[in-house]
Amino acid sequence: MVHPADVQDRDGARLVLEGIVERFPRLQKIWADGGYAGKLVDWAKELGQWVLEIVKRSDTAVGFELLPHRWIVERTFAWLGRFRRLSKDYEALIETSETMIRIAMIRLMVRRLAVP
Repeated sequence: MVHPADVQDRDGARLVLEGIVERFPRLQKIWADGGYAGKLVDWAKELGQWVLEIVKRSDTAVGFELLPHRWIVERTFAWLGRFRRLSKDYEALIETSETMIRIAMIRLMVRRLAVP
């Protein structure tokens, strides 16, 4: 789900989670960064019986620190960044941006499934 820049992360997460309750009934755990901490953790538990686990950086860390599960998101963004159409925000409509992301991910999956 793509949101406008003026939507806070926690508010956007609520929109995403409300949209997946019916679609992913087996979902049990969600990893999120520190920006999603607070009331959202309890709200997610009430809405879908999900455990919203906040992956935080250590307070004693100096410099770069590889955080568990966060690298998956960063890697996916890097893959999407390879598509010229997604390298900049060219789209006028949010729906078009979402569609382009889906097309890029479908292309990635098909290339991995294809026999070389």
